Amino acid sequence: MRKRLRILLPALTGSLFVLYGLPAKAQAVPAKDKPAPGLIVATDTVPAIINYTETNGIVKFSSVLRPLRQIAGAPEPFYTYFWEFGDGRFSFDKEPQHIFPDALVYNVRLFATNSYDDGKRPPTRPKPLKPGSSRPVLASNNPAGAAGMDADPAFFKSGGAIEMKTNCMPKPGEEMMLVFGYQNKRENGLANLNGTLSILYNDKEFTKDNFVLEETRLYHGEKKTAFEKTGTFAALKTTARNEPFYGYVAGPNDLKASTTVLDPVATAMIEEKMAAFKTGESWKFENLKAGEERFMFMQFKTTPEMIKDTNAVVKLTGIFVPDDPLAATESFTVELQIVASHDPNKMMLKNSRMNFRFTGKKKKLTYKVRFQNTGKGPAKKVSVGVAIAEVLDMGSIKILDSKPKLVMADSAYANQSSLDTIRGTDSIHFVFQNIYLPGMQQKGVKDADSTMGYIEYEIGFKDKPKKLPFKSGAAIVFDKNEPIYTNRSVAKYKMGLSPGIIAGYGFPFENGGTPYTGQKNLYFGASIAPYAPHRYFLQAELYMSTYAEKEYLIERTPGNGRIVALDNADGRKEEFRLNYIDSTAVIKVVTINIVPLQLRRNFNKFIGVGVGSLVSFTLDKQSLPSRQGFFESVKSPGTMKIMAESYDKVKRSFNDFQNTMFADLQLGKVHVGPSLGFRYLYTLQDKGNRIITYATWKF
Repeated sequence: MRKRLRILLPALTGSLFVLYGLPAKAQAVPAKDKPAPGLIVATDTVPAIINYTETNGIVKFSSVLRPLRQIAGAPEPFYTYFWEFGDGRFSFDKEPQHIFPDALVYNVRLFATNSYDDGKRPPTRPKPLKPGSSRPVLASNNPAGAAGMDADPAFFKSGGAIEMKTNCMPKPGEEMMLVFGYQNKRENGLANLNGTLSILYNDKEFTKDNFVLEETRLYHGEKKTAFEKTGTFAALKTTARNEPFYGYVAGPNDLKASTTVLDPVATAMIEEKMAAFKTGESWKFENLKAGEERFMFMQFKTTPEMIKDTNAVVKLTGIFVPDDPLAATESFTVELQIVASHDPNKMMLKNSRMNFRFTGKKKKLTYKVRFQNTGKGPAKKVSVGVAIAEVLDMGSIKILDSKPKLVMADSAYANQSSLDTIRGTDSIHFVFQNIYLPGMQQKGVKDADSTMGYIEYEIGFKDKPKKLPFKSGAAIVFDKNEPIYTNRSVAKYKMGLSPGIIAGYGFPFENGGTPYTGQKNLYFGASIAPYAPHRYFLQAELYMSTYAEKEYLIERTPGNGRIVALDNADGRKEEFRLNYIDSTAVIKVVTINIVPLQLRRNFNKFIGVGVGSLVSFTLDKQSLPSRQGFFESVKSPGTMKIMAESYDKVKRSFNDFQNTMFADLQLGKVHVGPSLGFRYLYTLQDKGNRIITYATWKF
């Protein structure tokens, strides 16, 4: 393994330039940028050096970056570039040329992204540049640094009024630049246009926020306007009159306005987009000329809490709401895959975290495999081989989109550019034939998008799958080169919750330490568990037990031959011998039982087992005590007299705490649906044991 190169910098001037093999005199650096003598600096922290020359008002830029370190087994590493010139324009050329509108001071930024490299991106910090000066500029680390894309006429490739691009896929803990472009299309027929722009981010699909908008750099007088988590001010236009309708969209189900909205399509679109995100910002723009293009630069910080799943897809949506009803309200969404490293060849599964409750034969998954020719020459053939997970039905594959767009091979004429599919037992190959895909390092290639392609397809399940993750991956071959392997796209299921109802009947093996524990009982309640689990899982329960009203003998006291005089049947006194006295009580008990911890496992669809513990206490206990004396006549043996004495009813609640261990077996539809259970319980306090039979239904 290569060790990271570290250099000793007694002073930044000289030593840094020796590292790059540059003359020190051409790289004068202000003293404030010099580290302390003797400081050890890793090459990953060395900032990009920006050089520029000016000829006849045209400024040509170049850069010097730290050497790349190839990841073992990966293709040759390379840099991609984004230049922000500080005047509202930008470029992704390696060595761009730019004409500044005047001789003011501009902050020029270079953002370089390293692909197939095992280090960090070179840090960036804006440095002032004044056209006319030939002094090189040093970019260093900047908390506002980010990246963007090219500002050529092809930026608005979708043909809409709004478009967005990022410099890279988001990597947790790094910064990302979003270029937000908007234009007044000439077909609108409007000389000037005013309106509102909004950016929505942090999908509600994810619990934690993925982005923080650290800075927005504006160059055309855009002004921040109100935006709340649940709403934004927008001009919702009418189509029946030449004046804007202003309303307030307060949330996905709440539209507050002063009159009837006559543009329900625009309103519904805004509500739908806003309902999917937790965070947003808005700006007002004015005087957008016909055919004019403008750009805003938004620097996002990907949070350390960003979901660590490198297969997850996050979204950012922009909304363009013009004030004039002749121009359409539009939106644009970019989908970004969270990555562990910057690699242009990626496999992406949209909505990779699925709800298992709605997964079955009719459920369709959408995959997208991106590829980029990073070589020095064009590729004429690209083969994308995809491994298909066992749970997926290869026969259901349907191609949704591709770049370049091609006719299918079975309908193409000889040597026509076409897309072919070759199916194997557990894989499929998408073959782009007779194409021309330029290489990034090819001479004369300036548009990075022209070197990229993708295949997007959907596929269904063979049957209702098990609730287990499954993976797919791709291998990409450019012409006859070695294959490039993408990431493995992992499909996972959300946990989901499955409530259940329980009803059962219990009976003891023997009497316990308290009277009612030896009594048969009925119980009913509810359970909560993950939805349709296939492995070990936890389940909680809460149910009530009711014991039937019954008279219990509490104590029998012997009479010891005691003689007492009592009235006989005709009212005369007669001697009776006391045989015994019984103390009894009629008891009715309702208990509440809580199962805070239960470990279960379903072996298949029909058999499941579990072990756990429950705590129970008396919810309601009613006791009616009494005493009865049993007397035998001394004069006439066999003649009995019974004397009873009753007391007030006693009520108690929340006592008789007990802790019970149990193990059980379930038979039936143990994932979802009805099943029967048999549970053995052993109570620690009174050493009592019993069995419960119950029916349960999980939803």
